[in-house]
Amino acid sequence: MEKLSVRLPDGSEMEHDRGTTVEEVAYDIGSRLGKDAVAGKVDGREVDLNYELEEDSDLEIITIDSEEGLDIYRHTASHIMAHAVKRIYDDVKLAIGPTIEEGFYYDLDLQESISEDELEKIEKEMEKINSEDLPIKRKELPRKEALKLMDEKNETYKIELIEELEDENISLYQQGDFIDLCQGPHLPSTGRLEAFKLLSVAGAYWRGDENNKMLQRIYGTAFPDQKQLEEYLKQRKEAQKRDHNKLGRKMDLFMTDQEVGAGLPLLTPKGAKVVQILQRFVEDEEEKRGYERTMTPLMARRDLYETSGHWEHYKDDMFVIGDEEKGEEVLALRPMTCPFQFKIYNSKIHSYRDLPVRFAETSTLFRNEASGEMHGLIRVRQFTISEGHLIVTPEQLEDEFRGVLKLINYMMETLGIKKDIWYRFSRWNPDKKEKYIDAPAAWRDSQEKMKNILDRLDLDYTVADGEAAFYGPKLDIQFKNVHGKEDTIITVQMDFALPERFDMTYVDEDNTEKRPYVIHRTSVGCYERTLAMLIEKYAGAFPTWLAPRQVMVIPISEAQYDYARKTAGILKSEGIRVDIDDSDEKLGYKIRQAQIEQIPYMLIVGDNEVQAETVSVRDRRDGDIGEMPLEDFKSMIKEEIDKKVSEIN
Repeated sequence: MEKLSVRLPDGSEMEHDRGTTVEEVAYDIGSRLGKDAVAGKVDGREVDLNYELEEDSDLEIITIDSEEGLDIYRHTASHIMAHAVKRIYDDVKLAIGPTIEEGFYYDLDLQESISEDELEKIEKEMEKINSEDLPIKRKELPRKEALKLMDEKNETYKIELIEELEDENISLYQQGDFIDLCQGPHLPSTGRLEAFKLLSVAGAYWRGDENNKMLQRIYGTAFPDQKQLEEYLKQRKEAQKRDHNKLGRKMDLFMTDQEVGAGLPLLTPKGAKVVQILQRFVEDEEEKRGYERTMTPLMARRDLYETSGHWEHYKDDMFVIGDEEKGEEVLALRPMTCPFQFKIYNSKIHSYRDLPVRFAETSTLFRNEASGEMHGLIRVRQFTISEGHLIVTPEQLEDEFRGVLKLINYMMETLGIKKDIWYRFSRWNPDKKEKYIDAPAAWRDSQEKMKNILDRLDLDYTVADGEAAFYGPKLDIQFKNVHGKEDTIITVQMDFALPERFDMTYVDEDNTEKRPYVIHRTSVGCYERTLAMLIEKYAGAFPTWLAPRQVMVIPISEAQYDYARKTAGILKSEGIRVDIDDSDEKLGYKIRQAQIEQIPYMLIVGDNEVQAETVSVRDRRDGDIGEMPLEDFKSMIKEEIDKKVSEIN
């Protein structure tokens, strides 16, 4: 038998017979590695375990404890789920079934509506397929044969996908009588799947386009063993309790209405109060740091957005008003405030002594998000943001960038979420020129400048190519919601393009005109998204300084109503947000209601408290903390509010 050489990642080499499979090599290295193997990487290309080695190769074994391995494992689970659905529903058409961060999903075109109750039926069929231990085999067909096969199976979505591929040979995977379009790799057989669970059903437009047909999407997850699955399900249950989309409505912080429209949440008095507190805090802090406030229009003529480049690169995400063909003036709701603030800057001649100019605005913005993408307060069509732009000289760029980060980190620390965020350096993708302003030299220069600044700041960050703004690189502050989905909550962008487009200048020390740099930034990002983040972080139990109601005075009986009103009045005069529960309900019920509303403190007043001019204080978490003079309680809560204590003890 002819021999070949297999080079491993540690530099060592092994000799094997030609035709040896990746799995056989893994077991030859060690039984534990063979057991944990899910696929291989031959000369950098991912392959199945049953892939036969035919020449000298570099080989890496992909194991289940790696991100790549778990992704392959879950991809197989996705195929097994699709197979089960095909067995149960004769008329189903398969769309796509990728893996996602915590599991997988499959989009299905089916006349019958799949309910949550029917997921158990699909799971049982998956268990049956699992017990059959069907071999999973890769096969390649010429394009015409693959199209013919999918046509025979009436898989119209697969036909559309194949037609977009440039490959002459199409990769498919088969298990029993089920075959699917797929690049792979996969587990060797259906019996290798140890633990899985179907989680939910949702609607999803084909390719995320609301103009396409609405499909049914089944979400699921899979883990290497039952213990890991059970731990995940336990965490997921806790996450659902904190889900802002449910908890925020339950706590009467916001609502939505079908007549109003998707992505247009209505903040109730409680939710609006939290946002108002945040806005005042941010605006006051920005003023302390040298920002000047502007107020600019919610819309502008098309011409402004053509100058800025938004019309060319961002038009699909904007709400446009007016029909040019009818001779109407074309306007658009603003997706950001920068062009307006640049106009304010250009209204005067600036010397280098005037810079840096720091503009800030509490801006209501509009983004034409697809209806299928809407989610609570996180993904919306109208939102308010703590927006700002700094116009600086080249010499000021690094110090001002540093100052922006100090402001952001101060905000995150005050809100109690500093430890939950991380940084991402988002760069352009030169292969997608249509997405960005076409100025390669400027991109390279600005990205190098930003990288040098980040490195000198000793900032720990990841890099994401293709995530830059269309006019420059940016630093994104990332956060995960309770379901593990990653979102950008704050951005700091370095802009090399718009100062040129708006002909922004300053007169330098040598009396010549120079171009400034621009830093785009937010302080806490979008207020709606920040509210969602805080609901989930604190499970609705906001820090006292942010709570829409900070104190509930609870008289035991009608005899204490006057004292309760007097107590509430004293606290209100100090700016403390207080209410009185003077309902006819029993004391225990009143306390439970205040705890459900997550009101930080309850002041119980009965005859003893009236006579002693005291209050009995209950903490929403710690319960009864004792009787004290009202002045002592007032001092205690004012200190807590002033210090903006962000963690609940």
